[in-house]
Amino acid sequence: MKPRVSVIVPVYNEGEAILRCLERILREMLLPAEVLIVHDMPEDTTVAYVEQVARTDPRVRAVLNTYGRGPANAIRFGIDAAAAPVVVVTMADGCDDPRQIDELARLVDRGVVVAAASRYMPGGQQVGGPRIKRMMSRWAGRSLYTLARVGTRDATNSFKAYDTDFVRRVGIESRTGFEIGLELTAKATRLRLPVAEIPTIWLDRPLGESHFDLGRFLPGYLRWYLFAYGRRLSPAQLAGRAGPAAVPARPRDSTEFEKTA
Repeated sequence: MKPRVSVIVPVYNEGEAILRCLERILREMLLPAEVLIVHDMPEDTTVAYVEQVARTDPRVRAVLNTYGRGPANAIRFGIDAAAAPVVVVTMADGCDDPRQIDELARLVDRGVVVAAASRYMPGGQQVGGPRIKRMMSRWAGRSLYTLARVGTRDATNSFKAYDTDFVRRVGIESRTGFEIGLELTAKATRLRLPVAEIPTIWLDRPLGESHFDLGRFLPGYLRWYLFAYGRRLSPAQLAGRAGPAAVPARPRDSTEFEKTA
């Protein structure tokens, strides 16, 4: 059966800890799905454990990212390799609630191009995490929601579902960190395409060490934060502004995206 949702999980030496992540995802998802565990190098300690699960569950496969190292490239590669019309990006560290994957995917089925799991809307919560990171993320989310009208109070959260065709048409320019969620939310906003959110409870990583580097990733976040403020763009204008970097590596359809409002 063709999957209705592709779950993209970027990893870096998660080792045996990936088993708990996969067990929760596979237990909670009800929609026909594939789970792509995207790694940067064949020797990544995650791979052997993923292959162990894949032998008994065909939904799961390890995918070697060839676009360059880092989470942004891993997510780009995973989305390009996805077989489903909806992709959901989630982390391997247990911070995201896998019970919400189906709910986010169904929002995209209903017509939004970005569906965000929001820590900052009523009913949402963030538990733990570095204080400065929490403060900056909350401020960015509130200001973007109020002033740029991006459709979610948590534009910086990586736990989002996307219309796969939308992502491939607008392209992903990020190459460094986890700012892809903000980039695609900002692009949807400038194209005046629908963005929606559901409340989520985010829990700080229970095991292992976070790979988030605020100093390294901050310029990318700032770039897309500022980009969200601006006049409406057409798909052609967006493509012209971005240049070749925004063109997907393996486009599957060359027709112009027609969901503009």
